[in-house]
Amino acid sequence: MPGFTPGRRWQPAYSPFQKESFGEHALRVLEYSVKGPLFGCRMCGNCLLAETALICPMECPKGLRNGPCGGSTSEYCYVDESRPCVWYEIYDRSFRWGREDVLLEVLPPLDWEKVGKDSWGAILRNAGRIGVKKIFSGLLFAETRAQTLDGIFRPVRQPDWWQGDSKYHAPAYAEPASDLQRRLAAGEFVFTCEVTPPLSSSTDKLIRNIDMVKPYVAAVNFTDNQSATPRMTSWACSQVAMDQDAEPVLQMSARNRSRGSVQSEIIGATALGIRNVLCVTGDSAKMSPSPRDQMDINDLDAIQMLWVLRRMRDEGKYLDGREIKNPPMFFLGAAASPFSSNPKFQALREQKKVNAGAQFFQTNLIFDVDGMELWLNELAKRNILDKVYILAGVTPIKSLKMAQKLSTIPGVHLPQHILERMEVADHAGNAQEEGVQIALEIIREIKGYDKQGIHGIHLMPIGWDEIVPRIVRDAGFISKDIQINNPARELEYAHSLEK
Repeated sequence: MPGFTPGRRWQPAYSPFQKESFGEHALRVLEYSVKGPLFGCRMCGNCLLAETALICPMECPKGLRNGPCGGSTSEYCYVDESRPCVWYEIYDRSFRWGREDVLLEVLPPLDWEKVGKDSWGAILRNAGRIGVKKIFSGLLFAETRAQTLDGIFRPVRQPDWWQGDSKYHAPAYAEPASDLQRRLAAGEFVFTCEVTPPLSSSTDKLIRNIDMVKPYVAAVNFTDNQSATPRMTSWACSQVAMDQDAEPVLQMSARNRSRGSVQSEIIGATALGIRNVLCVTGDSAKMSPSPRDQMDINDLDAIQMLWVLRRMRDEGKYLDGREIKNPPMFFLGAAASPFSSNPKFQALREQKKVNAGAQFFQTNLIFDVDGMELWLNELAKRNILDKVYILAGVTPIKSLKMAQKLSTIPGVHLPQHILERMEVADHAGNAQEEGVQIALEIIREIKGYDKQGIHGIHLMPIGWDEIVPRIVRDAGFISKDIQINNPARELEYAHSLEK
Protein backbone atom coordinates (compact mmCIF):
# COMPACT_ATOMS: atom_id res chain seq x y z
CA MET A 1 0.00 0.00 0.00
CA PRO A 2 1.38 3.46 -0.88
CA GLY A 3 2.58 5.50 2.06
CA PHE A 4 0.37 8.58 1.57
CA THR A 5 -2.53 7.33 -0.54
CA PRO A 6 -5.10 5.26 1.40
CA GLY A 7 -5.69 2.68 -1.28
CA ARG A 8 -3.75 0.23 -3.34
CA ARG A 9 -2.29 0.43 -6.80
CA TRP A 10 -4.77 -1.26 -9.04
CA GLN A 11 -2.98 -0.71 -12.36
CA PRO A 12 0.65 -0.38 -13.44
CA ALA A 13 2.21 2.93 -14.47
CA TYR A 14 1.41 4.35 -17.87
CA SER A 15 3.96 4.13 -20.66
CA PRO A 16 4.80 7.33 -22.56
CA PHE A 17 3.17 7.79 -25.94
CA GLN A 18 6.20 9.44 -27.51
CA LYS A 19 9.87 8.68 -27.81
CA GLU A 20 11.81 10.25 -24.96
CA SER A 21 15.39 11.35 -24.60
CA PHE A 22 17.82 9.73 -22.18
CA GLY A 23 17.40 12.67 -19.77
CA GLU A 24 13.60 12.45 -19.89
CA HIS A 25 13.76 8.71 -19.33
CA ALA A 26 16.10 9.10 -16.37
CA LEU A 27 13.90 11.77 -14.77
CA ARG A 28 10.79 9.65 -15.28
CA VAL A 29 12.44 6.63 -13.64
CA LEU A 30 13.59 8.77 -10.72
CA GLU A 31 10.15 10.35 -10.24
CA TYR A 32 8.42 6.99 -10.41
CA SER A 33 10.86 5.42 -7.94
CA VAL A 34 9.95 8.13 -5.41
CA LYS A 35 6.24 8.71 -6.07
CA GLY A 36 5.35 5.08 -6.75
CA PRO A 37 5.99 3.78 -3.20
CA LEU A 38 4.70 6.97 -1.57
CA PHE A 39 1.58 7.74 -3.59
CA GLY A 40 0.85 4.77 -5.82
CA CYS A 41 1.81 6.99 -8.76
CA ARG A 42 0.77 5.83 -12.23
CA MET A 43 2.84 8.52 -14.01
CA CYS A 44 -0.12 10.29 -15.56
CA GLY A 45 2.16 13.24 -16.39
CA ASN A 46 -0.52 15.61 -15.05
CA CYS A 47 0.22 15.46 -11.32
CA LEU A 48 -2.32 17.01 -8.91
CA LEU A 49 -0.96 15.81 -5.57
CA ALA A 50 -0.51 19.37 -4.25
CA GLU A 51 -4.23 20.04 -4.84
CA THR A 52 -5.54 16.71 -3.55
CA ALA A 53 -3.94 16.55 -0.09
CA LEU A 54 -1.11 14.26 -1.28
CA ILE A 55 -3.59 11.54 -2.27
CA CYS A 56 -3.40 10.56 -5.92
CA PRO A 57 -6.86 10.93 -7.59
CA MET A 58 -5.81 8.43 -10.25
CA GLU A 59 -6.46 5.77 -7.61
CA CYS A 60 -10.14 6.38 -8.42
CA PRO A 61 -11.25 3.60 -10.82
CA LYS A 62 -13.03 6.23 -12.93
CA GLY A 63 -9.95 8.46 -12.86
CA LEU A 64 -12.03 11.44 -11.69
CA ARG A 65 -9.93 14.55 -11.19
CA ASN A 66 -12.47 17.02 -9.76
CA GLY A 67 -14.11 15.21 -6.89
CA PRO A 68 -16.19 12.13 -6.11
CA CYS A 69 -18.99 10.62 -8.16
CA GLY A 70 -22.58 10.46 -6.90
CA GLY A 71 -21.95 7.03 -5.42
CA SER A 72 -19.24 8.14 -2.99
CA THR A 73 -19.39 6.53 0.46
CA SER A 74 -17.21 6.64 3.55
CA GLU A 75 -16.96 2.84 3.59
CA TYR A 76 -15.77 1.78 0.14
CA CYS A 77 -15.65 2.49 -3.58
CA TYR A 78 -18.82 1.19 -5.22
CA VAL A 79 -16.86 0.17 -8.33
CA ASP A 80 -14.32 -1.83 -6.29
CA GLU A 81 -15.56 -2.59 -2.77
CA SER A 82 -12.13 -3.90 -1.74
CA ARG A 83 -10.80 -0.32 -1.62
CA PRO A 84 -11.89 2.97 -0.06
CA CYS A 85 -13.40 5.80 -2.08
CA VAL A 86 -10.22 7.74 -2.75
CA TRP A 87 -12.13 11.00 -3.19
CA TYR A 88 -13.81 10.62 0.18
CA GLU A 89 -10.31 10.27 1.64
CA ILE A 90 -9.11 13.35 -0.29
CA TYR A 91 -12.02 15.43 1.00
CA ASP A 92 -11.65 14.12 4.54
CA ARG A 93 -7.92 14.93 4.69
CA SER A 94 -8.37 18.31 2.97
CA PHE A 95 -11.02 19.38 5.49
CA ARG A 96 -8.85 18.19 8.40
CA TRP A 97 -5.89 20.13 7.02
CA GLY A 98 -8.01 23.24 6.40
CA ARG A 99 -7.31 23.06 2.65
CA GLU A 100 -10.79 22.24 1.40
CA ASP A 101 -11.10 25.45 -0.66
CA VAL A 102 -8.14 24.29 -2.77
CA LEU A 103 -10.49 21.58 -4.09
CA LEU A 104 -12.75 24.21 -5.70
CA GLU A 105 -10.33 24.81 -8.57
CA VAL A 106 -11.65 23.23 -11.77
CA LEU A 107 -8.87 20.91 -12.87
CA PRO A 108 -8.29 19.85 -16.48
CA PRO A 109 -8.62 16.39 -17.97
CA LEU A 110 -5.47 14.47 -18.76
CA ASP A 111 -3.24 15.84 -21.49
CA TRP A 112 -2.64 12.52 -23.20
CA GLU A 113 0.53 13.77 -24.85
CA LYS A 114 2.04 13.94 -21.35
CA VAL A 115 0.66 10.67 -20.03
CA GLY A 116 3.43 8.29 -19.05
CA LYS A 117 6.00 11.05 -18.78
CA ASP A 118 7.35 12.86 -15.74
CA SER A 119 5.79 15.92 -14.08
CA TRP A 120 8.95 17.14 -12.38
CA GLY A 121 10.56 18.39 -15.59
CA ALA A 122 7.77 20.92 -16.22
CA ILE A 123 7.95 22.10 -12.62
CA LEU A 124 11.71 22.57 -12.79
CA ARG A 125 11.50 24.43 -16.11
CA ASN A 126 8.86 26.78 -14.75
CA ALA A 127 10.90 27.39 -11.59
CA GLY A 128 13.88 28.21 -13.82
CA ARG A 129 11.85 30.85 -15.67
CA ILE A 130 10.87 32.48 -12.36
CA GLY A 131 14.41 32.44 -11.01
CA VAL A 132 15.97 30.90 -7.93
CA LYS A 133 16.46 34.24 -6.18
CA LYS A 134 12.82 35.27 -6.58
CA ILE A 135 11.59 31.84 -5.45
CA PHE A 136 13.85 31.84 -2.41
CA SER A 137 12.74 35.32 -1.29
CA GLY A 138 9.10 34.44 -1.93
CA LEU A 139 9.24 31.26 0.13
CA LEU A 140 11.03 33.06 2.96
CA PHE A 141 8.01 35.13 4.01
CA ALA A 142 4.59 33.74 4.96
CA GLU A 143 2.66 36.48 3.14
CA THR A 144 4.28 35.63 -0.22
CA ARG A 145 4.76 31.88 0.17
CA ALA A 146 1.42 30.75 -1.27
CA GLN A 147 1.71 33.14 -4.21
CA THR A 148 5.24 31.92 -4.98
CA LEU A 149 4.22 28.26 -4.91
CA ASP A 150 1.20 29.01 -7.08
CA GLY A 151 3.49 30.73 -9.56
CA ILE A 152 5.55 27.53 -9.83
CA PHE A 153 2.76 24.97 -9.95
CA ARG A 154 -0.26 26.72 -11.49
CA PRO A 155 1.07 26.88 -15.09
CA VAL A 156 1.77 23.16 -14.84
CA ARG A 157 -1.69 22.12 -13.62
CA GLN A 158 -3.61 24.78 -15.60
CA PRO A 159 -2.37 24.79 -19.22
CA ASP A 160 -3.34 27.62 -21.56
CA TRP A 161 -6.01 25.52 -23.25
CA TRP A 162 -7.86 25.04 -19.94
CA GLN A 163 -7.23 27.88 -17.44
CA GLY A 164 -9.50 26.53 -14.73
CA ASP A 165 -10.16 28.49 -11.56
CA SER A 166 -12.27 28.42 -8.39
CA LYS A 167 -14.53 31.38 -9.24
CA TYR A 168 -18.23 31.51 -10.03
CA HIS A 169 -18.95 32.14 -13.72
CA ALA A 170 -22.40 33.60 -14.31
CA PRO A 171 -23.97 32.88 -17.73
CA ALA A 172 -23.13 35.51 -20.34
CA TYR A 173 -26.67 35.78 -21.71
CA ALA A 174 -29.76 37.54 -20.33
CA GLU A 175 -32.87 36.01 -21.91
CA PRO A 176 -33.82 32.45 -20.86
CA ALA A 177 -32.37 29.81 -23.16
CA SER A 178 -35.35 27.46 -22.71
CA ASP A 179 -38.92 27.42 -21.48
CA LEU A 180 -37.79 25.48 -18.42
CA GLN A 181 -35.38 28.26 -17.51
CA ARG A 182 -38.07 30.88 -18.16
CA ARG A 183 -40.51 29.18 -15.80
CA LEU A 184 -37.92 28.76 -13.08
CA ALA A 185 -36.78 32.37 -13.42
CA ALA A 186 -40.41 33.47 -13.08
CA GLY A 187 -40.58 31.74 -9.69
CA GLU A 188 -42.77 28.82 -10.74
CA PHE A 189 -42.48 25.61 -8.71
CA VAL A 190 -42.03 23.19 -11.59
CA PHE A 191 -42.23 19.47 -12.17
CA THR A 192 -39.94 17.64 -14.55
CA CYS A 193 -39.82 13.91 -15.06
CA GLU A 194 -37.88 11.13 -16.68
CA VAL A 195 -39.34 9.00 -19.42
CA THR A 196 -37.60 5.68 -19.94
CA PRO A 197 -35.83 5.45 -23.33
CA PRO A 198 -36.93 2.37 -25.29
CA LEU A 199 -34.85 -0.75 -25.71
CA SER A 200 -35.73 -1.01 -29.40
CA SER A 201 -35.87 1.34 -32.37
CA SER A 202 -39.66 1.59 -32.14
CA THR A 203 -40.85 4.95 -30.83
CA ASP A 204 -44.54 4.09 -30.41
CA LYS A 205 -44.48 3.63 -26.63
CA LEU A 206 -42.03 6.50 -26.22
CA ILE A 207 -44.41 8.85 -28.04
CA ARG A 208 -47.38 7.63 -25.96
CA ASN A 209 -45.48 8.22 -22.73
CA ILE A 210 -44.30 11.67 -23.81
CA ASP A 211 -47.86 12.63 -24.77
CA MET A 212 -49.10 11.27 -21.45
CA VAL A 213 -46.72 13.29 -19.22
CA LYS A 214 -46.17 16.51 -21.17
CA PRO A 215 -49.29 18.34 -19.87
CA TYR A 216 -48.09 17.80 -16.31
CA VAL A 217 -44.39 18.69 -16.47
CA ALA A 218 -42.21 21.57 -17.61
CA ALA A 219 -39.66 19.30 -19.29
CA VAL A 220 -38.98 15.63 -19.94
CA ASN A 221 -35.59 14.14 -19.12
CA PHE A 222 -34.16 11.15 -21.01
CA THR A 223 -31.42 9.20 -19.29
CA ASP A 224 -28.20 8.37 -21.12
CA ASN A 225 -27.69 4.62 -20.78
CA GLN A 226 -28.48 4.54 -17.08
CA SER A 227 -26.55 1.84 -15.18
CA ALA A 228 -24.25 1.72 -18.24
CA THR A 229 -26.93 -0.32 -20.04
CA PRO A 230 -27.61 0.50 -23.72
CA ARG A 231 -30.96 2.00 -24.71
CA MET A 232 -32.08 4.55 -27.28
CA THR A 233 -29.84 7.60 -27.04
CA SER A 234 -30.95 10.63 -25.07
CA TRP A 235 -30.60 12.96 -28.06
CA ALA A 236 -32.81 10.75 -30.25
CA CYS A 237 -35.47 10.68 -27.50
CA SER A 238 -35.11 14.45 -27.18
CA GLN A 239 -35.77 14.87 -30.89
CA VAL A 240 -38.89 12.71 -30.61
CA ALA A 241 -40.05 14.83 -27.67
CA MET A 242 -39.66 18.05 -29.67
CA ASP A 243 -41.67 16.47 -32.48
CA GLN A 244 -44.43 15.97 -29.87
CA ASP A 245 -44.15 19.61 -28.70
CA ALA A 246 -42.59 18.58 -25.39
CA GLU A 247 -39.49 20.26 -24.00
CA PRO A 248 -36.64 17.79 -23.52
CA VAL A 249 -33.70 17.69 -21.15
CA LEU A 250 -30.77 16.08 -22.95
CA GLN A 251 -28.64 14.00 -20.61
CA MET A 252 -24.98 13.64 -21.51
CA SER A 253 -22.86 11.09 -19.66
CA ALA A 254 -19.09 11.48 -19.60
CA ARG A 255 -18.61 7.74 -19.25
CA ASN A 256 -18.44 6.89 -22.94
CA ARG A 257 -17.55 10.29 -24.39
CA SER A 258 -14.30 11.99 -25.26
CA ARG A 259 -13.76 15.73 -25.06
CA GLY A 260 -14.05 15.85 -28.84
CA SER A 261 -17.38 14.03 -29.00
CA VAL A 262 -18.86 16.20 -26.22
CA GLN A 263 -18.14 19.36 -28.20
CA SER A 264 -19.45 18.04 -31.51
CA GLU A 265 -22.59 16.57 -29.94
CA ILE A 266 -23.58 19.81 -28.21
CA ILE A 267 -23.23 21.68 -31.50
CA GLY A 268 -25.50 19.13 -33.17
CA ALA A 269 -28.00 18.99 -30.31
CA THR A 270 -28.48 22.73 -30.16
CA ALA A 271 -28.77 22.89 -33.95
CA LEU A 272 -31.73 20.52 -33.58
CA GLY A 273 -33.31 22.87 -31.04
CA ILE A 274 -32.43 21.16 -27.77
CA ARG A 275 -31.99 23.83 -25.08
CA ASN A 276 -31.67 21.95 -21.76
CA VAL A 277 -28.55 19.86 -21.12
CA LEU A 278 -27.78 17.79 -18.02
CA CYS A 279 -24.14 16.78 -17.53
CA VAL A 280 -23.41 13.64 -15.51
CA THR A 281 -20.26 11.60 -15.00
CA GLY A 282 -22.24 8.40 -15.48
CA ASP A 283 -22.45 5.02 -13.79
CA SER A 284 -19.44 2.76 -14.02
CA ALA A 285 -19.59 -0.04 -16.57
CA LYS A 286 -19.27 -2.27 -13.49
CA MET A 287 -23.04 -1.82 -13.13
CA SER A 288 -23.80 -3.05 -16.64
CA PRO A 289 -24.55 -6.62 -17.72
CA SER A 290 -21.73 -8.62 -19.27
CA PRO A 291 -19.92 -8.29 -21.59
CA ARG A 292 -18.94 -4.92 -20.14
CA ASP A 293 -17.40 -1.83 -21.69
CA GLN A 294 -13.83 -0.84 -21.00
CA MET A 295 -13.68 0.12 -17.33
CA ASP A 296 -10.58 2.30 -17.52
CA ILE A 297 -10.63 6.00 -16.61
CA ASN A 298 -13.09 8.51 -18.06
CA ASP A 299 -11.73 11.11 -20.46
CA LEU A 300 -13.91 13.75 -18.78
CA ASP A 301 -15.91 14.09 -15.58
CA ALA A 302 -19.15 16.05 -15.16
CA ILE A 303 -17.40 19.20 -13.91
CA GLN A 304 -15.03 19.23 -16.87
CA MET A 305 -18.02 18.81 -19.20
CA LEU A 306 -19.72 21.79 -17.57
CA TRP A 307 -16.55 23.86 -17.95
CA VAL A 308 -16.12 22.99 -21.63
CA LEU A 309 -19.79 23.53 -22.56
CA ARG A 310 -20.11 26.80 -20.64
CA ARG A 311 -17.06 28.22 -22.38
CA MET A 312 -18.36 27.11 -25.78
CA ARG A 313 -21.63 28.93 -25.08
CA ASP A 314 -20.35 32.06 -23.30
CA GLU A 315 -16.94 32.54 -24.93
CA GLY A 316 -17.68 31.06 -28.34
CA LYS A 317 -14.60 28.86 -28.42
CA TYR A 318 -13.77 25.20 -28.81
CA LEU A 319 -11.35 23.67 -26.35
CA ASP A 320 -8.57 23.95 -28.92
CA GLY A 321 -9.14 27.70 -29.23
CA ARG A 322 -11.07 27.79 -32.53
CA GLU A 323 -13.79 30.44 -32.72
CA ILE A 324 -17.45 29.38 -32.97
CA LYS A 325 -19.24 31.81 -35.30
CA ASN A 326 -22.68 30.89 -33.96
CA PRO A 327 -22.16 29.57 -30.41
CA PRO A 328 -24.63 27.02 -29.01
CA MET A 329 -27.28 28.25 -26.57
CA PHE A 330 -28.54 26.07 -23.73
CA PHE A 331 -29.60 25.90 -20.07
CA LEU A 332 -26.88 23.91 -18.33
CA GLY A 333 -27.59 21.43 -15.54
CA ALA A 334 -25.93 18.80 -13.40
CA ALA A 335 -26.81 16.04 -10.97
CA ALA A 336 -26.56 16.58 -7.21
CA SER A 337 -26.27 13.95 -4.49
CA PRO A 338 -27.48 15.11 -1.05
CA PHE A 339 -26.87 11.71 0.54
CA SER A 340 -23.51 10.69 -0.89
CA SER A 341 -20.80 10.50 1.77
CA ASN A 342 -20.90 13.67 3.90
CA PRO A 343 -23.22 16.70 3.36
CA LYS A 344 -20.36 19.20 3.66
CA PHE A 345 -18.29 17.24 1.15
CA GLN A 346 -21.18 17.14 -1.30
CA ALA A 347 -21.87 20.85 -0.81
CA LEU A 348 -18.31 21.63 -1.89
CA ARG A 349 -18.72 19.34 -4.88
CA GLU A 350 -22.00 21.08 -5.79
CA GLN A 351 -20.37 24.51 -5.42
CA LYS A 352 -17.66 23.43 -7.82
CA LYS A 353 -20.30 22.42 -10.36
CA VAL A 354 -22.06 25.77 -10.00
CA ASN A 355 -18.76 27.61 -10.42
CA ALA A 356 -18.03 25.55 -13.54
CA GLY A 357 -21.37 26.42 -15.14
CA ALA A 358 -24.29 24.44 -13.65
CA GLN A 359 -27.47 26.55 -13.62
CA PHE A 360 -29.83 23.88 -12.32
CA PHE A 361 -29.55 20.66 -10.34
CA GLN A 362 -31.62 17.52 -10.53
CA THR A 363 -30.90 15.66 -7.31
CA ASN A 364 -30.60 11.99 -6.59
CA LEU A 365 -33.60 10.32 -4.94
CA ILE A 366 -34.80 11.94 -1.72
CA PHE A 367 -36.63 9.90 0.91
CA ASP A 368 -35.28 11.74 3.95
CA VAL A 369 -36.35 15.39 3.83
CA ASP A 370 -34.58 16.21 7.11
CA GLY A 371 -31.36 14.91 5.57
CA MET A 372 -32.02 17.08 2.50
CA GLU A 373 -32.30 20.10 4.81
CA LEU A 374 -28.84 19.40 6.23
CA TRP A 375 -27.48 19.40 2.69
CA LEU A 376 -29.30 22.65 1.87
CA ASN A 377 -27.82 24.24 4.97
CA GLU A 378 -24.34 23.30 3.78
CA LEU A 379 -25.10 24.79 0.35
CA ALA A 380 -26.29 27.98 2.07
CA LYS A 381 -22.98 28.23 3.93
CA ARG A 382 -21.25 28.21 0.54
CA ASN A 383 -23.49 31.01 -0.75
CA ILE A 384 -24.71 29.23 -3.87
CA LEU A 385 -28.47 28.80 -3.30
CA ASP A 386 -29.13 32.02 -5.22
CA LYS A 387 -26.99 30.85 -8.15
CA VAL A 388 -28.70 27.56 -9.02
CA TYR A 389 -32.20 26.12 -9.35
CA ILE A 390 -32.69 22.83 -7.49
CA LEU A 391 -35.19 20.17 -8.58
CA ALA A 392 -35.54 17.54 -5.85
CA GLY A 393 -35.55 13.94 -7.08
CA VAL A 394 -38.55 11.81 -6.06
CA THR A 395 -39.58 8.33 -7.14
CA PRO A 396 -42.73 6.33 -6.42
CA ILE A 397 -41.74 2.93 -5.05
CA LYS A 398 -43.57 0.31 -7.07
CA SER A 399 -42.82 -2.78 -4.99
CA LEU A 400 -41.08 -4.09 -1.90
CA LYS A 401 -38.38 -5.56 -4.14
CA MET A 402 -37.75 -2.10 -5.61
CA ALA A 403 -37.50 -0.60 -2.11
CA GLN A 404 -34.99 -3.23 -1.09
CA LYS A 405 -32.96 -2.56 -4.22
CA LEU A 406 -33.01 1.22 -3.66
CA SER A 407 -31.73 0.75 -0.10
CA THR A 408 -28.50 -0.74 -1.49
CA ILE A 409 -27.72 1.93 -4.11
CA PRO A 410 -24.80 4.24 -3.21
CA GLY A 411 -25.97 7.83 -2.89
CA VAL A 412 -29.55 6.86 -1.96
CA HIS A 413 -30.71 6.88 1.67
CA LEU A 414 -33.93 4.94 2.22
CA PRO A 415 -34.95 5.25 5.90
CA GLN A 416 -35.88 2.07 7.71
CA HIS A 417 -39.41 3.27 8.45
CA ILE A 418 -40.17 3.55 4.72
CA LEU A 419 -38.84 0.05 4.11
CA GLU A 420 -41.06 -1.22 6.94
CA ARG A 421 -44.10 0.55 5.45
CA MET A 422 -43.46 -1.14 2.13
CA GLU A 423 -43.11 -4.52 3.86
CA VAL A 424 -46.48 -4.09 5.58
CA ALA A 425 -48.10 -2.91 2.34
CA ASP A 426 -46.60 -5.81 0.43
CA HIS A 427 -48.16 -8.30 2.85
CA ALA A 428 -51.49 -6.48 2.46
CA GLY A 429 -51.23 -6.56 -1.32
CA ASN A 430 -51.19 -2.78 -1.88
CA ALA A 431 -47.49 -1.99 -2.23
CA GLN A 432 -47.98 0.18 -5.32
CA GLU A 433 -50.52 2.42 -3.64
CA GLU A 434 -48.33 2.75 -0.56
CA GLY A 435 -45.41 3.72 -2.75
CA VAL A 436 -47.50 6.46 -4.36
CA GLN A 437 -48.61 7.79 -0.98
CA ILE A 438 -45.02 7.88 0.27
CA ALA A 439 -44.00 9.86 -2.81
CA LEU A 440 -46.86 12.33 -2.29
CA GLU A 441 -45.94 12.81 1.37
CA ILE A 442 -42.32 13.50 0.42
CA ILE A 443 -43.37 15.99 -2.27
CA ARG A 444 -45.58 17.89 0.19
CA GLU A 445 -42.69 18.07 2.65
CA ILE A 446 -40.26 19.23 -0.03
CA LYS A 447 -42.74 21.90 -1.18
CA GLY A 448 -42.21 23.50 2.22
CA TYR A 449 -38.72 24.42 1.03
CA ASP A 450 -40.03 26.48 -1.88
CA LYS A 451 -38.18 29.83 -1.78
CA GLN A 452 -35.67 28.19 0.58
CA GLY A 453 -33.51 26.54 -2.04
CA ILE A 454 -35.88 24.08 -3.74
CA HIS A 455 -37.52 25.19 -6.98
CA GLY A 456 -39.34 22.06 -8.12
CA ILE A 457 -39.62 18.30 -8.25
CA HIS A 458 -37.87 15.93 -10.63
CA LEU A 459 -39.90 12.72 -10.86
CA MET A 460 -38.00 9.53 -11.63
CA PRO A 461 -40.63 6.83 -12.11
CA ILE A 462 -38.03 4.20 -13.12
CA GLY A 463 -40.12 2.47 -15.76
CA TRP A 464 -43.48 3.42 -14.19
CA ASP A 465 -44.07 6.39 -16.48
CA GLU A 466 -47.87 6.10 -16.38
CA ILE A 467 -47.95 7.10 -12.71
CA VAL A 468 -46.57 10.61 -13.40
CA PRO A 469 -49.93 12.31 -14.20
CA ARG A 470 -51.55 10.98 -11.04
CA ILE A 471 -48.68 12.07 -8.79
CA VAL A 472 -48.60 15.60 -10.18
CA ARG A 473 -52.40 15.82 -9.96
CA ASP A 474 -52.69 14.37 -6.45
CA ALA A 475 -49.85 16.55 -5.23
CA GLY A 476 -52.00 19.56 -6.18
CA PHE A 477 -49.80 21.04 -8.86
CA ILE A 478 -52.04 20.93 -11.92
CA SER A 479 -51.86 24.36 -13.51
CA LYS A 480 -55.13 25.93 -14.67
CA ASP A 481 -53.54 27.02 -17.93
CA ILE A 482 -52.60 23.51 -19.09
CA GLN A 483 -53.26 23.25 -22.80
CA ILE A 484 -53.99 19.82 -24.26
CA ASN A 485 -54.59 19.56 -27.96
CA ASN A 486 -55.27 15.85 -28.13
CA PRO A 487 -59.03 15.21 -27.60
CA ALA A 488 -58.34 11.88 -25.92
CA ARG A 489 -56.01 13.61 -23.51
CA GLU A 490 -58.64 16.30 -22.83
CA LEU A 491 -61.12 13.61 -21.83
CA GLU A 492 -58.51 11.87 -19.68
CA TYR A 493 -57.64 15.16 -17.99
CA ALA A 494 -61.31 15.97 -17.30
CA HIS A 495 -61.86 12.54 -15.77
CA SER A 496 -58.74 12.95 -13.62
CA LEU A 497 -60.13 16.17 -12.11
CA GLU A 498 -63.40 14.45 -11.21
CA LYS A 499 -61.63 11.76 -9.17
